[in-house]
Amino acid sequence: MTAREKIESEQWHSYSVQELNRYLEINLATGLTSTEVRQRQERYGVNELKSKPQKNPIIRFLEQFNQPLLYILLIAGTVKAFLGEWVNAWVIWAVTLINAIIGFVQEAKAENAIAALASAVQTETTIRRNGKKMRIDSTELVPGDLVLLTSGDKVPADLRLIEAKSLQINESALTGESVAVEKNTQSLESDTSLAERSNMAYAGSFVTFGQGMGVVVAIGQATETGRISQLMEQQTNLATPLTRKFDKFSRTLLYAILGVAAFTFVVGLGYGNSWVTMFEAAVALTVSAIPEGLPAVVTVTLAIGVSRMARRHAIIRKLPAVETLGSATVICSDKTGTLTENQMTVQAIYAGGEKYSVSGTGYAPEGEIVVAKTAESSTQGSGLSNKHLKDKVVLLECLRAGLLCSDSHIEVKQGEWVVLGDPTEGALIAAANKVGFTQADLAEAMPRLDVIPFESEYQYMATLHEIRDVKSHTLAESVNHSDSLSRTIYVKGSIEAVLSRCDQILDVAGNLQPISQESIVAEAERMAAEGLRVLAFAQKPVPKTQDSLQHEDIETELVFLGLQGAIDPPRKEAIQAIRACQSAGIEVKMITGDHAVTASAIASTMGLQHQGDVLAFTGQELAQMNQQELTNAVTDGVVFARVAPEQKLRLVEALQATGKVVAMTGDGVNDAPALKQAEIGIAMGKAGTEVAKEAADMILTDDNFASIEAAVEEGRTVYQNLLKAIAFILPVNGGESMTIVISVLLARALPILSLQVLWLNMINSIAMTVPLAFEPRSARTMEHPPRPANEPLINRRLLMRILVISLFNWLLIFGVFEWIETTTGNIDLARTMAIQALVAGRIFYLLSISQLGLALGSALRGRIEKITDTPAIVLGIVGTIILQVIFSQWSLMNSWFSTAPLDLNQWLICFLLGLPIIPIAILVNRFDPLD
Repeated sequence: MTAREKIESEQWHSYSVQELNRYLEINLATGLTSTEVRQRQERYGVNELKSKPQKNPIIRFLEQFNQPLLYILLIAGTVKAFLGEWVNAWVIWAVTLINAIIGFVQEAKAENAIAALASAVQTETTIRRNGKKMRIDSTELVPGDLVLLTSGDKVPADLRLIEAKSLQINESALTGESVAVEKNTQSLESDTSLAERSNMAYAGSFVTFGQGMGVVVAIGQATETGRISQLMEQQTNLATPLTRKFDKFSRTLLYAILGVAAFTFVVGLGYGNSWVTMFEAAVALTVSAIPEGLPAVVTVTLAIGVSRMARRHAIIRKLPAVETLGSATVICSDKTGTLTENQMTVQAIYAGGEKYSVSGTGYAPEGEIVVAKTAESSTQGSGLSNKHLKDKVVLLECLRAGLLCSDSHIEVKQGEWVVLGDPTEGALIAAANKVGFTQADLAEAMPRLDVIPFESEYQYMATLHEIRDVKSHTLAESVNHSDSLSRTIYVKGSIEAVLSRCDQILDVAGNLQPISQESIVAEAERMAAEGLRVLAFAQKPVPKTQDSLQHEDIETELVFLGLQGAIDPPRKEAIQAIRACQSAGIEVKMITGDHAVTASAIASTMGLQHQGDVLAFTGQELAQMNQQELTNAVTDGVVFARVAPEQKLRLVEALQATGKVVAMTGDGVNDAPALKQAEIGIAMGKAGTEVAKEAADMILTDDNFASIEAAVEEGRTVYQNLLKAIAFILPVNGGESMTIVISVLLARALPILSLQVLWLNMINSIAMTVPLAFEPRSARTMEHPPRPANEPLINRRLLMRILVISLFNWLLIFGVFEWIETTTGNIDLARTMAIQALVAGRIFYLLSISQLGLALGSALRGRIEKITDTPAIVLGIVGTIILQVIFSQWSLMNSWFSTAPLDLNQWLICFLLGLPIIPIAILVNRFDPLD
């Protein structure tokens, strides 16, 4: 039995912590060493699930022929072969083969691109190794690693829990139980069922509440999830609502084509034509009506859209989001880190009845604390010296509470101070550092014994500390009245949550006084009105016998210490993005857990308004509204503050009930239902929990609102480019079909043969249409209102465009053929010139709908910068010209496609005959602009 097989066979839930320690040879205090990690990685391998085996490439290639429209071409080629027309048969078969190759290559590229983007979203986990806490990629875990869990984490491997503090884990993907399971550390009987193993945390499940620590006992395929790997198989699916519309469109078109072809065949026979001649006409009509190149264009356009969004920091997890983004009408965004810089800085403190200002920015421990300017003082106070600081006992205690009641820390990375953890906690730590406090010193003098982690339900965090060094505790003499009280609880949280639990306050000298909530609330509102995020701090002395902390311990008798106000400045690029969204008819609403006044101040600064006002609603107000009142609130409101996560779902549903297409951002565990309900769920790549990422359609790698606006812009561009492709391809099919049908009805020779149609529809169309997928975004993309979500693929204006251009193409083909055939008597030359005139017109039409056409117009006005943004169109046109020269001038092509070489005058005639499309395109563009 190998080491891996042996470890897989163990019943870890039946082991005690001591047995676990002995078996896995680990130190529960320090974790594994680097040497042990390397050895175990060699022994057990990488912590990852094997992806679903990909289909055999041969099978995937053969599936490209499984399209109704290709069936017709294959049958037509077979009949041609049966009639002995082998050149025609091989050309038709070659066209179907080329179509299959293009589809195969593009599908492979698209799937590989999507798979690469999905793999870029790495799952990180917090562990303890070499006695240090660190974050690593979950694939680097080995059996024996100590993993720290907190609310919102995705469990990275199978763990035997050794610590559990109010720990609850959602294991629904594994057990089918939708309710989160409470966890503990007690050993269980070996025959305990999977769903009842309360001391285990399984890979793929999510921590919904509390904190814990566990030892990795299984990784990768050895996990319970790995054993039923179909639950976690990674696969890409290129089917989207848009591609399904195309499939439906193709089937409808197929039936119409077969009906018209049969009609043409019967009518031709009635005119006395031979069935062979009419079969050629029917085949020509059939292949002329089939837009063979369109499926490849759709696939590559979507794949390019995904790649472009990734370059602009938006990773698409679910391909339909590419299309849906173009029709978003409302974006509901978090404030912190998305609309703002996520660089919190404490700027104001209120403690002991005094106000202080704090200088410095970001998380660097640089700056000083000064007594704030008051009405009695005409000048700002100077920085407090060490001597004066000792007298500010309540200020110091407020700062100490902010530093100790924190799970984050700050450090220097690449020359910059960064926070590892919550940005607000980072600001509190930085403020305490400015008076000389450090986490290391205070952790030694006042070690933490227990913690109640912050949960949105309670709006506070609390920590229990032992006071080893009384000197380090400024208020030891004021608050702790006897040696029996040598432990203290620090609480930090929202004003409402903390203040309601306080019954005393410390004055400037550190003496206990009855609390006056009115003055504190007034000061908090003053800070919030300046855009500061305000947190309250309190303390409670407890007996030295208390070594655990429960919510009941802090319900009453807290001593109020003070307030700290921090600001997270708005992102400059987010302000610009909001303006762009508003210009595009997209509403932006702020949803935050912050104080309503704070959020409103930030919203006003960023230009978030509705009809000139910043109307704000609180979660408490929303909870009391009926459905109609809620509908009015979500319509008129701009800021939704103090919103509980479950209320986000109600807000999304209310917006959707008014017909809005909602994009919702989220990063927390309880944001998942709202993210799933929204048409576009957007998770934060940096700050987002794994639960939020799993529920989202899109992940922002930079947590920046500007990236949402960029993704909407790219989504609109993708859809616009698809419409351009339709507007370009279908008129050719329409013109060809009309030419053949009318020629049969008039008993005239066919102006264009089936093989020539295939050349136009496959080689020529793909060469000219695929570049449209690479079209850059138009400068007017964000000036249009969102398109209706229920808008048909081909709306009335697009249909009219297709019909007008089809009519022109018919006149061009039919007219040139009749003219040249009548004047020269050379039918091959007539057909060749008709095709070349059509291609010339197509080139001019392509320019009219592309960004290159706009760029050329700008160049005529002295602005040429945009031409460099459209190399694909240039290459497409150059390639088309080369192919068309080969098509008519090469003798081999003449024999295959029944064409004739042209002289310079004939080329010039074809060029001039294509020019009339320009004024027609200008008129059509006025009626149906595609930019």
